[in-house]
Amino acid sequence: SRPHRSRRGMNHPGAVGVSVTTRPVLFAVARTLRGRDSRAFASTPARLLQSRGHLIVGARARRLAAGPSMFLSRFTKNSATDVDAPPREMDAAPSVLGLADRADHSWTRHLNPDPDTDANAPNRKSRQVKSGHYVRVDPTPLRQPETVIYSPDMLKRLGIDEADVKAPNGERFARFFSGDKSAVPGMDTWATPYALSIMGQRQVSNCPFGTGNGYGDGRAVSVGEVLGPDGERWEMQLKGGGPTPFCRGADGRAVLRSSIREFLASEAMHALGVDTTRALSLVVSRGGDVARRPWYDPGADKDASAESISMDDPRLARYPDDVKRQIIRQFASQKRDPDVMIVETCAITTRVAPSFTRIGHIDLFGRRAQRAGAGTAQMDELRKMVRHAIFREFPEILESSAGDADDGDGDVTPEQVAAFLVSSGLAIADVVCGWLRVGFCQGNFNADNCLVGGRTMDYGPFGWMDAYDPLFAKWTGSGEHFAFMNQPGAGLANFAVLAASCAPLLKGGEDEAQAIVQRIQGEMESKVADVWRVKLGLRESQRAAAAKLFDYKLEPLMRESNVDYTLVFRQLAECLKLPDDASDDDLLEPLAPAFYDSPNAFYDDGTRAKWCDFVRAWRDEMDGTAGTIEAMNKVNPAYVLREWMLVEAYSAAKENDDFSVLEELFELTRTPYELGSDEMQEKYYRRAPDRALKAGGTAFMS
Repeated sequence: SRPHRSRRGMNHPGAVGVSVTTRPVLFAVARTLRGRDSRAFASTPARLLQSRGHLIVGARARRLAAGPSMFLSRFTKNSATDVDAPPREMDAAPSVLGLADRADHSWTRHLNPDPDTDANAPNRKSRQVKSGHYVRVDPTPLRQPETVIYSPDMLKRLGIDEADVKAPNGERFARFFSGDKSAVPGMDTWATPYALSIMGQRQVSNCPFGTGNGYGDGRAVSVGEVLGPDGERWEMQLKGGGPTPFCRGADGRAVLRSSIREFLASEAMHALGVDTTRALSLVVSRGGDVARRPWYDPGADKDASAESISMDDPRLARYPDDVKRQIIRQFASQKRDPDVMIVETCAITTRVAPSFTRIGHIDLFGRRAQRAGAGTAQMDELRKMVRHAIFREFPEILESSAGDADDGDGDVTPEQVAAFLVSSGLAIADVVCGWLRVGFCQGNFNADNCLVGGRTMDYGPFGWMDAYDPLFAKWTGSGEHFAFMNQPGAGLANFAVLAASCAPLLKGGEDEAQAIVQRIQGEMESKVADVWRVKLGLRESQRAAAAKLFDYKLEPLMRESNVDYTLVFRQLAECLKLPDDASDDDLLEPLAPAFYDSPNAFYDDGTRAKWCDFVRAWRDEMDGTAGTIEAMNKVNPAYVLREWMLVEAYSAAKENDDFSVLEELFELTRTPYELGSDEMQEKYYRRAPDRALKAGGTAFMS
């Protein structure tokens, strides 16, 4: 059989997760619906406000017993992008042409092609795809491509020599990873159909045909799977590779702005220790490929800021100061849709992962198999899709039974499907928890943007949080259901869709699927006590104390004080360096950099008293501080990829053809837990500029 290595053996710098809540169950998930519409489960969240979470420790089901101590030891590892050891020697020097020698396109080997592919060649127009797991489609090349940045770590993992990327030898690399399939003969290229479900509700309205048969990879084209030098499987996908049958009438392109955001965010998330798709390269068109996109007029920001309110506004007279501050923040951060059309240069970021299998993939074939009148063909396509997902993400489940795991026509047992669901549910919990730990909001966490392997993907309307807000989200369409603290609920709703889709393959059917959803919800809640415990530097035995400190002291304080989420946790460790008899002023001084200036609660006597009460109560829980500061600084990053940083990077690239800011941010975020040089601290270890909290395209986006 072909060599295959589970991604569970990858050098992953440590997954931290957040479970759902310290309160009773917040989410009524997996409501059974028995009807002809086949919606076996639908999520009906009972509360969509502040699903207060707690860090969990752990990786996947088989490592669950290792617990928090495993997490802390794993996090002592440098979470930059270097692998543990150099790749083994190949028979020939690694090169981009060598990808074809190590190609192993399991998606196209295991799964069914769209039977109408040839009749609709070249498959670059929107159409219905009624069966099959993929459509063969060639990407549309960029003209005069130039590689502007790449990940050295991903080059190593793919077995590509850096000499094949840099001038004067980089032309072939730039051509292939900008859509010119002929640059590396022997590679398959394809796009896939999948379904859309939002908060557990299955949708077809986003499909131009109203059937769900026109939804899928609209501008993402896979350009091959390869086995790396150490046996790891990697699929490569061009984001912005041109139109496909699922483009829904759009141009299939990505622009430089969005491509810079995706490249940097993917690699930053990896360095933070949160599972994610990776970025290999960013290639820009130098040949005039452009696209028109709606965006924000800076003049409109000035008009919006002209109307403002302050603490002494007579309209706020009847409110206490903490409520006044929240009203002012909400007023200042009102979102709006784009108001101008701009022309932007096209670019492509190549994203790489062991698999891009989405819940939406299984959702689509689950719907078809459960539809009235479905036959064996639809059930076979569902079975194949689930088996392939197991092969790609949790191959140990297949390897535990007789037969070749790498057999697309092999069977999958009900027990294997159940094990897959449990593993997937725990993985999804882990990644959502990682987002909460580092202050990240995915923004559009539908089931089609949720990988079954629990990996961050689809860096679109994402954002790292500046000032703490439990309902933070960058996207104007996120609503409260995709907001920062509600992401665990969205993840659980997505998992309920996965379980419902797999129900026909389970021995106990819908009842067993629902029981698995309830189990995953329970697993999330059992890990709640570890959420803030790890960020607060407390021991495993102090789960209850950590939950009390966060729920009743720290979280309400952060919400009312206009405090920077990243800085307040990072600076909190500095409070441990002070003696027990430190004055209140001295005790709180390390936290001063975390407070935003307008409205600044730090110098309000009532607020300072509450913060002092929290800090002293927290310090009282410490049984000595030896190693605590170091442990906290390994889970609370100094740097996250704030939106104002990204704006500086893509603005310099677009306006001045200057990629130096992009390169600087790439280096900065490779070691996010280290403060770095004085120069980097002065530039980036800081709160967001006031304008970044209000400006369209920075504070919010569409």
